[in-house]
Amino acid sequence: MLADYYAQPPEVLFAHQDQQLTAASETPRLLVGHRDLRAAMTEVVRDASQYLAVVGSRSRDATYLDAIEATLAQRPELVHYRVLFGPPRHQVLKDHLLRLVKIRDPHDRSLGLKTLHIGIVEDDPGTPERFFCASESTAVVPVPSLTSSEAFDSGVLFEAAVAERLIDHARQLYAGARRVENDQALRGLPTVRS
Repeated sequence: MLADYYAQPPEVLFAHQDQQLTAASETPRLLVGHRDLRAAMTEVVRDASQYLAVVGSRSRDATYLDAIEATLAQRPELVHYRVLFGPPRHQVLKDHLLRLVKIRDPHDRSLGLKTLHIGIVEDDPGTPERFFCASESTAVVPVPSLTSSEAFDSGVLFEAAVAERLIDHARQLYAGARRVENDQALRGLPTVRS
């Protein structure tokens, strides 16, 4: 619609957005192995000072989930987005979400803004699930395993330019998601696996 209005192709109108993503100083790094992937994701969480966006419904690593809870408890001003794609796959993730609303009230605006956003994108076969963890400075995007069909052990580490775009992506996902931001709504979510 904008291309028609301005009589310019999208490549001209939006080229400035893509220039940031091609900065030679920011080279993505491949993460191989469960320990490296977990360490990178946990570091993203611990280093977050302004924003933390986590997207996906399959989290079950207790160390990683505990790091999110600790970081939110330590930094009340940190804005956190958690967007699920369909119901949580594991009870440990559902329990984590319940603890988040105990740590921080999603309806509290005492700091001048909402700091906890939890939403669910309804389980639609036409909508692919996305997975990432992003702060304002770095992001980790898990990719299919390089070693097996079931392993969660591979990902890509990105720096600030991509991380900021992923934070925006999470905001947009949340805007279109159904809110599940209280104890009752979260308890009502089924879990795919226990």
